[in-house]
Amino acid sequence: MDDPILTIEEREAINSGRWFSSLSPSLRHDILRCAYVKRFKDGGLIAARGDPPEEWIACAKGAVRVSSTSISGKQITLTYVEPGIWFGDVAIFDGDRRTHDAYAHGETTILCVAKADFKKILAMHVELYEAMLRLHARRIRQLYGLVEDLNTLPLRARLAKQLLHLVRSYGVPSLSHGDEMRIGLQLAQEELAQLLGASRQRVNQELKALEREDIIRIEPGGLVVRDRDALMDITEIDN
Repeated sequence: MDDPILTIEEREAINSGRWFSSLSPSLRHDILRCAYVKRFKDGGLIAARGDPPEEWIACAKGAVRVSSTSISGKQITLTYVEPGIWFGDVAIFDGDRRTHDAYAHGETTILCVAKADFKKILAMHVELYEAMLRLHARRIRQLYGLVEDLNTLPLRARLAKQLLHLVRSYGVPSLSHGDEMRIGLQLAQEELAQLLGASRQRVNQELKALEREDIIRIEPGGLVVRDRDALMDITEIDN
């Protein structure tokens, strides 16, 4: 499903991305001038492990589920790429094949820059080299932080941090309760457990405990965060 034009909301998601918005206007213009739009239904394959690196990609709407397959053949979710985030550049830089599968999670729109165009933009804008270094440095910091959390924080604190991240990225204000935020990204408990490196049963227990404390509400359509300050307290207490 291709559509050559981003919607206003999709363009805003790209332009307001923390990394992309830090680029000079001329560099942003040249990136967008070369970019093309692809739209996917839920579960659509965006890129497969082993594919040659043909595109540099940004999420403009929905989410991109990055996963790998275990020896037993089970798919394991590693992360979700949110709107405004660019990815796929590592394979373009080192010339190796893609290391993970990428699927649309919900109705998803991505913005793509072909490998050849990406190389041309690099040649025209020295600024992009430094910008890519900053982007990769941030990813490394995040990766180290995740590894540290996995080894030092209890599941309750890791869950609280993940819920706060999801609220920042996908929070939708409640119309009936001004302080509540519904997480717009639909995640099964198994998918949430994979992000946290824990079993679904343990994550379910922690979610129910947070619900009993009136910090969240579990609904058939997803999770509602009722008290963000309480989640923040949990992450600080356990740090």
